[in-house]
Order: sequence, then C-alpha cells, then structure tokens
Amino acid sequence: MKNASYLLTFAACLTAVFSQTPAPTPPAAEKGAQKKTQTPPPPPKVIDTGVGTNARTGSEDPRVGLKAGLYDAGEAASGMERLASLSKPSGFAPGDVVVTPGPPPPTPPPPGDEAGAAPRAAMAAPNAYGSTNSDLAFSGNKLIVGNYNGINFYDIDNPRKTKIVSSLMCPGGQGDVSIYGNLLFMSAEAMNGRIDCGIQGIPLPAGYVPPAPPAPEPAVPGAAPAPRRRPLPPPSPDRFRGVRIFDISDINSPKQVAAVQSCRGSHTHSLLVDPKDKENVYVYISGTSVVRQAEELAGCSSGTPDKDPETALFRIDIIKVPLAHPEQAKIVSSPRIFTDVQSGVINGLNKGGNSGEGTQRMSETNQCHDITIFASAGLAAGACSGNGILLDISDPIKPIRIAAVSDPNYSYWHSANFNNAGTKVLFTDEWGGGGQPRCRATDPMSWGADAIFTLNNRKLTLASYFKMPAPQTEFENCVAHNGSIVPVPGRDILVQAWYQGGISLVDFTDAAHPMEIGYYDRGPVDGTKRAMGGQWSTYWYNGYIYGSEIARGVDVFRLVPNKFLTQNEIDASNQVHFDYLNVQNQPKVEWPANLIVARAYIDQLARGTSLSSKTMAALTASIGKSDQTKVTGNVKNLVSDLEKAAPKAKSPADADRIKALAAILSKQI
Repeated sequence: MKNASYLLTFAACLTAVFSQTPAPTPPAAEKGAQKKTQTPPPPPKVIDTGVGTNARTGSEDPRVGLKAGLYDAGEAASGMERLASLSKPSGFAPGDVVVTPGPPPPTPPPPGDEAGAAPRAAMAAPNAYGSTNSDLAFSGNKLIVGNYNGINFYDIDNPRKTKIVSSLMCPGGQGDVSIYGNLLFMSAEAMNGRIDCGIQGIPLPAGYVPPAPPAPEPAVPGAAPAPRRRPLPPPSPDRFRGVRIFDISDINSPKQVAAVQSCRGSHTHSLLVDPKDKENVYVYISGTSVVRQAEELAGCSSGTPDKDPETALFRIDIIKVPLAHPEQAKIVSSPRIFTDVQSGVINGLNKGGNSGEGTQRMSETNQCHDITIFASAGLAAGACSGNGILLDISDPIKPIRIAAVSDPNYSYWHSANFNNAGTKVLFTDEWGGGGQPRCRATDPMSWGADAIFTLNNRKLTLASYFKMPAPQTEFENCVAHNGSIVPVPGRDILVQAWYQGGISLVDFTDAAHPMEIGYYDRGPVDGTKRAMGGQWSTYWYNGYIYGSEIARGVDVFRLVPNKFLTQNEIDASNQVHFDYLNVQNQPKVEWPANLIVARAYIDQLARGTSLSSKTMAALTASIGKSDQTKVTGNVKNLVSDLEKAAPKAKSPADADRIKALAAILSKQI
C-alpha cells in the first residue's frame, strides 16, 4: 500500500499466546443488500496504448450485490473453496487500536482534484476494524502474517484447522515480513516505531508546536503536484525506521537481534539468497516514506539531486546479513538504479505528471515500492512508482538496471511477478494508493490493473492489461495488489488480491489475452460508508491459498475444479512443495516427471486441436485413470507421435506441453 495513513495500534514488544475463535461463516451470496448507493463519477477518457484488456462483467456476475458485513458478508466463488477464516487476535482486533496523538495532518486536496474522483463518501473510523493485516511469509507448517501492529504466527499443519500460535506486538508501520531459516525480517517505516518495540510510540515534547509547512514549490505544467506531507516530528534517538531482524528459534519468544536503520524506513523489502554466497543473505529495502532528519540519522537528506547529490531519494538500500552473526547486519550499498545512463543524472526516469488528455497522473520515480527477485534467472523486477524496471542482480550489492518501461495508464507501479519460465513479467498499478474504490463500473479497465509484459532478450514489451472484472461499490477499496504464481504445469496462473475486490485466479499463459479462471469475493465490510478492508495478499503455498484480510483476519482456501481448471491440473500443482516461501524472492518451480503431471498436460491439450483425436484417445487410454502409476499400451509409439506433433502445435504453449508430456512418457519406456 502506498502512503498509508491509517492510525496504528501501539502495543508492547513482547509475545503472548492469545485465545482465538474462527470467524463466523459468511452466508451464501445475497443480492440487493446494500443500504446505500452513490453514483460513481463518469468514466474518464483513456488513451489507447495499442493492447487489449479483459472485458468487465455485468450484473449477472455473482459478485455483484453481495450482502455487506464484517463477519457475515455474502460471498461468491468459482474455482476456489474457503476452508477456514480466523479473526484477528487480541491486540490486533477491532476495538484494540490505541490512537496516539501526533502532528496534525496536511491540508486535504480539494474535491475532484484527482482523475476519476467524485465527492468522497463517509469513512469508517480508523480503528473500527483493528490494525491492518499486511503481507505473508511461510516456513514449514508456519504462516507468518505481518500487521501494522506487529506479527502473528499461525500453525497450518492442518490448513482446515489453522490456529494462532503466538503474537509479536511491535508497532512501526506496514510490517511486511520475510523468513530465512530461523531469521525473520520485518519492515518498519512509521514515525511511532521504536527501537525497543515499545507501545508508547515517540511522545512529543510538552508544549510542542509543529513548524509551519514549507511554501509549495512553483507549479510546473504537466508535472505532478508537490505531495502534501505531515510535518516531521522532532528527531528522537528512540525512533526506528528500517528492517528489524528477529531470531524465531522459539516461535513463542522471538528475540530481536538487529535493527537496521534507513533514511526512508522500509515500506517493503525483498530477501535475496545468492546461490554463490552461502555465508550471507541480502535484503533490498524499498523505502517510500518521507526522509528523516539528519539529526536523527546521519547522512539523511531529502534534497533534490541538483541541490544535494547525496540525497536519500532516487535509490534503494541493500543490507548484508551474515548468517553466522545476524547482529552484524548493515547497509552495504545504496545503488542509484534510476540514473540516466547517458547524462549520469540520478533522477533519470519518470518525472511524474501526466502525458496529456486520457492519461494517468503518474508518480515520480524516486523510489521502488516492491522488488521481486527471480534469482534463478539472475533478475529482479522493480515496481518503482513511475516505472517498471528490470535489474541484473548477478552481483547482489551492485544491481544494474537493464530495462525500464512506463505507461500512461499507470499511476503508481506497485508490485511484480515473473512467470515460471522467466519470459513474462506482470506488474500492478496501485491507482488511488489502495484506499480508494477503483473497480467501479465507470473506472477504466486499464487503470489500477495488471500490465503484462513479455520478456525477450532482457527487453520488456507490453502485451495486455488485466483487471478484476466484477464491478464493485463506492464503499469498497479495490485495485490491483499482491499475488503469487499457482504452480499448474503448462500454464501461467496468478492468484491475486484486489483488496475488497476479492481474489482472482488469472491465467496469463497467452500474454495478449489474459483471462480470469476463478475468483472469491465477499460483500463490502460496510454497506453504508467506505471502510478499509479486503485481501492485502493472497499466496499459494503447498496446495492451499492463504489470504491476509485487512479487516477480517486470515482466510484459507483450496482450488476446486471448474470449467477452466481440472482436478488433474490441481493435483499436478500439489506435486510442488516449498520448505519456505517469500513471494518477493520468487522460486523457480520444477515438477516431477510423473503421470500426475502428465495428466494435467493431457487436459490442457484436450482444450485445443494441436493433437489429433486419435492421439488424444490413445493418451487417455494409456494414462487417463487417476490411480494409474504405469503407462499401458505402446509407449514408444505415443512418444513418437508426440515428437512429430510438437513442431506443428497450434501455439507455443501447446508445443511446450507436448514436449513435456513426451519427456515424461519416455521415462516409462
């Protein structure tokens, strides 16, 4: 989430085991249950970038008109089944938020200041739904859920009976998490974060009067307006903004072993495990908040590059963590990955503003929001405010930008996923910052959407857009957010969160024609006013999908067959097992060469005409039974037929499936 302004819970940096009961079961979809409606703004003019997007659905979509409610909202699903839901534990739950006074907020923008804006609907109180759940990490049978108030640990040994194990209460902001062995990493950027994880935040001195805001910079035609910021609180030696490192050998009693400060704090971070370096891991910090004062952390400056070439803007920070001595973790590099290669200026990418009528108001590229590392390919994809970038990470502390793209339909480049082959990158646009309704019937389908790029010879080429197609209400914050690859062999499938827009299963195997093949959605958290809720992150892990629900808690799902996804494909995906998973350190998936995987390829080939009906019948007769462990019939002939058919396949995806199927069957000879 960009520029989050939600009030945080302040609680002690200690751990405790809390009792918790599953959230009540929502009812089935119920139509016409909204108490209020508000006319959305007219659709803005949208520029044509020469590629297509998926179509929006209409009132016939089961997701339209679901009953509102926190724990009793209506729900609709296809291809997914909800198995369990757990509300947030004590210290994180509704009513537990403690509001700490701080400097007054900046003057809000005038109504209608933003493209697509309408008079703002009433908002729920900031603490109405507890502190915000954020990102997820996994290790063994443990699910780690980040939160603005700390971290919650869950036992997922039996996903249907997921249960809370312990909670670490340590406020400080977004709380994104990663794990490696017994080390847990946590992002912090908020002004209330303390080095000691204390509950009291950073009290303001008695009689403190905040300074007057600086005079606005002169307006530049076409450029983004200067952001309205809160005045910084007084510097404090107790404040923490950066990446915390915990030893979780005892999950009931995590111990903070390091706290690495950074100038902008850590909105998110990405863990890089270099296969050539067994002694260290690396953490790429993406800081998106204001730069702290030099009096608080030496060397920090928010100056523009022309006035201060050492500014903390226009860079990322990289932490080196010695595994034998994590307490020695420190920033070892702050690469200027936005530099113009010709002129050498460090602010060399998107300057912000719009590109004319029908374009988004783009963000200046002085930060990355998220960086997804694909170590097996030596690459990383950075979603960096005004640009999507590609990095060569052969040297972990000296990443080199090798490609950069921008898009007039994109407001804020937010996150990225590679496909498993490393031939596509899917970027997201967090139009509206995550807190606004951006999936209404009049909102453009190419704004706040996924942008799917092909990746060939390290060059990114836009192929299409995808956006969750079901129209949402004025009361539901909705825009593209975090997801992970579902490892169905032969297909590129992403399970993706859309805040209160729910969850989509997106097939982007054909980069030019992405399609939704499954979904899950609830009605609004509140049917009378805007409220912050919905899925922050939804990730596949060892046969199940886990969702971090901002307001409601944690959801657990499994895939079920529908007309777009077969049981054989689901069974094949479940052949994949991770010992641990940090989605922003995307693993390369290898499937076993067995008949379970082969049957998935057969089902996919049955959807097309790349194989003759005779060959399809022979394959089904030979290995079509789900309990078969050996091929029947003439395997050599089957392999020969497949090898002949591959060069004539109707699509590159079918050619790859045929080759993979032939390779599996050849092992049976």
